[in-house]
Amino acid sequence: MSKEEFPSEKDLDKKEKDSVSKKAVKKETAKDEESKKEDNKDQKLAKEIADLQAKNKDLEDKYLRSEAEIQNMQNRYSKERAQLIKYESQSLAKDVLPAMDNLERALSVKADDDVSKQLKKGVQMTLDSLTKAMKDHGIVEIEAEGVKFDPTLHQAVQTVAAENDDQKDHVVQVLQKGYQYKDRTLRPAMVVVAQ
Repeated sequence: MSKEEFPSEKDLDKKEKDSVSKKAVKKETAKDEESKKEDNKDQKLAKEIADLQAKNKDLEDKYLRSEAEIQNMQNRYSKERAQLIKYESQSLAKDVLPAMDNLERALSVKADDDVSKQLKKGVQMTLDSLTKAMKDHGIVEIEAEGVKFDPTLHQAVQTVAAENDDQKDHVVQVLQKGYQYKDRTLRPAMVVVAQ
């Protein structure tokens, strides 16, 4: 046998060392790959956690906004309901005002005989009861004659020349009575204003 056929101890040691180092390299490579896989898993998990936290924060924000919107809607509903209750008699009052005007016109007619006087007395009683009911519900007549003209309460239908400076911009005659319901003007008084 030749030397080439039989490896020397050095060669054997070298081969063993090479195989051991190759195994070590393989182990290290395997460890590195495992480490990289774990790092990738950790990165994926960290990214997934960050995404979930962002999604959670977004959902929490949407929830709080929805809760605030619901609260605002409830407050708005309460205010609208309070307004409706406060002014519930307004439309009825507007419908009754022309009837009151007609009763006042009927009272302005001169009554000569007993029958017409009795009829006039009945009309007066009806008007008085309607006026009392209106006052009980917060509907009052707007003061107009002799007061300073207020465009929120009075509607100027005609102007006349003022007799003196004190009368200027004041109401001199009321053509149709105006009425207020609480803080709202149901119907402005139709007036003649001195200029």
